[in-house]
Amino acid sequence: MRKIVVALLYTALWGLANIAHADMAAIADMRTGDMRKLVIHSAPWEGSDTAFTAEDGGQMTLADYEGQIVVLNFWATWCAPCRKEMPYLSTLQARMGGDDLQVVTVATGRNPRPAMERFLAEIGVDNLPLHTDERQALTRSMGVLGLPATIILDREGRELARMQGEADWASDNAMAILTEIMALDD
Repeated sequence: MRKIVVALLYTALWGLANIAHADMAAIADMRTGDMRKLVIHSAPWEGSDTAFTAEDGGQMTLADYEGQIVVLNFWATWCAPCRKEMPYLSTLQARMGGDDLQVVTVATGRNPRPAMERFLAEIGVDNLPLHTDERQALTRSMGVLGLPATIILDREGRELARMQGEADWASDNAMAILTEIMALDD
């Protein structure tokens, strides 16, 4: 009897894994335009529990967003492509941000608060957090090699997809992909 139960459990887990893989493959097939650069993993990658500095100066981790899909963006005030991308992330947050999804921006490296505030004011962005990772511990733990980098995390903080370089996150295609990811991860 025990062998039957183990076999049924294994079969059920294998089936669920294949469904998730098929769903992520279907999402990968949705990519057009800038979203073609989005690398979608066939299985979630482990996230990071490395602390970074929250907007209020306290310490936090990505676990603080548990239960939400996170569009995690690494940027810097000196990054020209970041300047182009941030308004799109702001629009994404305005349109889709809430209980199910959050756009989380983390300035990596030396980015003084006044420079960050000036950067966002110059491009008209006022709804994204001013989190920082001055010593780049989170950046390194997430394997970020260049800026901007955007990583999509599931509700458990695991990495589902990542993009290197700027993109139009306010595009219909980006929002459709994120809507599908939110539906998968309910």
